[in-house]
Amino acid sequence: MAAPNNQISINVWLSPNEGPEKEGGVGGSRASSSEQPDAASHGKPGVSLLPSDSSRDPWLSSIMEDGGESGENKSQQSKIQKVPAMLRDDESNNKCFDPWVVSIGPYHRGKPELQLMEGLKTETVRQHVTESKVEVQDLYNKVVKAVGDARKCYKEGSTDELDDREFAMMMFLDGCFILQFISCSTDKDKKMNIKSHNVAFVRRDLFLLENQLPFLVLEALMLPKKDEWLEKINNFVDNTRAHSPDHHKQGGWLDRITKKLFREVPQAKEEQQPEQQPVHLLGILHAQLINQSDLNALSCSMSDWSSYRSANELKAAGIQFKPSKLVVSRTSMLLNLVAYESCPGAPDDFGVTSYLCFMDVLIDHAEDVKVLRSNGILLNFLGNDKQVAKLFNEIAKDLVPNPHAYARVKGDIESITITRPRSGSLSGFTLILLALGLFWLSLVLFWPSPSAVFRLILQLSLMMERTHKCYI
Repeated sequence: MAAPNNQISINVWLSPNEGPEKEGGVGGSRASSSEQPDAASHGKPGVSLLPSDSSRDPWLSSIMEDGGESGENKSQQSKIQKVPAMLRDDESNNKCFDPWVVSIGPYHRGKPELQLMEGLKTETVRQHVTESKVEVQDLYNKVVKAVGDARKCYKEGSTDELDDREFAMMMFLDGCFILQFISCSTDKDKKMNIKSHNVAFVRRDLFLLENQLPFLVLEALMLPKKDEWLEKINNFVDNTRAHSPDHHKQGGWLDRITKKLFREVPQAKEEQQPEQQPVHLLGILHAQLINQSDLNALSCSMSDWSSYRSANELKAAGIQFKPSKLVVSRTSMLLNLVAYESCPGAPDDFGVTSYLCFMDVLIDHAEDVKVLRSNGILLNFLGNDKQVAKLFNEIAKDLVPNPHAYARVKGDIESITITRPRSGSLSGFTLILLALGLFWLSLVLFWPSPSAVFRLILQLSLMMERTHKCYI
């Protein structure tokens, strides 16, 4: 999408007869009807846009002194953004961004359909206080101290209707609910008063972009068992996503899947990434899925990637697929990760976005899904390969990937598909051999001179050899 034109062209010209003529105007001169008006005019006679002295215009000073704290740079302070309009405006995806059973934070607070879980939040407070063995007032006070920083995590103006006490109460209730749900999900001996079908819905809702709680609030509620809680949270996030067979190994899961699609794909050199403070649960999920060094931002860009061939075509070209797994039933999770990557201040690698665009290249039809599924790459819980193909094609239709993502994978595909014949070429060569064979048979049956037949066969053999070399 083309960037909006932010240039404003202002042409201020006064007509010769505009306004009364007065002596002692700008510069002590009279505006003559025959003179062209000053371009620095504000649109009114006798008023100049030029400062009276050499001082800087206050508007220009405000720009220079702003320190770049406008636009995306300013909004980076808001770590929990709303879903970009580009994604929200797509009606087919809109339902994937709203919570179904529980509201976390201010964006969906108070919705009637989410009130059932509000009563459960007070119960989780009692559970959490009992388990933490900390006085409830002391635990609440820790959240109160974090209120100022927590407000800044949300979009400016979105929490104005809540005073500090109301905001602190919301953070306290939501934080205790999240931690207790995580604890019950990772500990089989613990249970929450939630119906089994709602457990899956709560898990879904906790990974929506607009339904996040600042991690600093969760940290305040973890004390004095922070390390224990961090392990539970990591296990919870890890269990929420699908796994490839080697998910225990270091590296980004989505990127490992793509590398496993093709044999002998070179691995990018691992680099130590500085450990960053988690933003929220969705951010932790993104960090677990994506390893920055795995994106292979090396030598080629999207402009070098010209194959655009589906999985079925790549298989016909001789590319072999190795088993790995992707669960495609969690459309909501994928879209919210894409929305998170679109927000200012989020990781700028566009790892999930690039992955979905790459899968969109591989999948055109149900046959392509079948190829990936039969090789253990896709776990189709939708029940229909055609639905899966439609899913990837619709999700990726307006997405813009990182042009350097999967550079080595794309380069390997390009080199293989150029040097190897495609399935259509092989079929054509087979037809040529069949036609020549039938022609040879007719010569043997109807040509009276055997020597002439053998000479012709020799010539045809040489011709076939040259033709075969053209296809290799």
